[in-house]
Amino acid sequence: MDNDSKIENGQQAEKPAAQPVAPPADERPEYNGRNLEEAISLAEHRLKLPREQFNYEIVTEKTRLFGMNGKEIVIRAWPKDEDADNAAEKFLAELMTVFPLDLTYQVKKRADIIFVIFDGPDKTTLLRNDGSLLLAIQHVLNKISPIKVQVDCEFYRKRKEKKLKEYAQRVARQVSDTGREEILDLMNPYERRIIHIVANEMPGVTSESIGDGFLKKVKIFRAPR
Repeated sequence: MDNDSKIENGQQAEKPAAQPVAPPADERPEYNGRNLEEAISLAEHRLKLPREQFNYEIVTEKTRLFGMNGKEIVIRAWPKDEDADNAAEKFLAELMTVFPLDLTYQVKKRADIIFVIFDGPDKTTLLRNDGSLLLAIQHVLNKISPIKVQVDCEFYRKRKEKKLKEYAQRVARQVSDTGREEILDLMNPYERRIIHIVANEMPGVTSESIGDGFLKKVKIFRAPR
């Protein structure tokens, strides 16, 4: 008997089972450890799931410097939802049918990250204005996907990371030598993450994000002793 017949006969139609929904990024539980393995093991214990059954992402900006060498790794972890895990790929497939640029793309998936590599006749348009359109697509994909998404085109990320790392190293050395804190210009999360990693690799120097919203400034300063 179908659902319409059940309703006509006064019977309650069965509702389809609710599908698990991945929590928003800022509501996902966090787990910390002295290294990534320790943090993942804690997530396994708390979630009561093997690591193959949950997604996780490293919260790079919460990496903290303790003394000279110790660092704390913080991750967010949440149970896998197969439909949600494919959200980025479904969105891309629909986007390309209406997008005004002639592009192709490849998707490479790992347990904790999705890589999207763009190509095609109009690929250089993605890289104009310091890759603003490329990063905008990445931002949208990360809003709808429970798994972190990284997009790339023509090795943009590699070239961008090289410039940011060199910049962060110069500033961190300056802070270490002078003791004066430096506040950098507004950056997106991807750029800030690189700055934080490099700054915290310099002994006696640390960093933090300042402000609210998508774009924030980064302060680099001497670590408290």
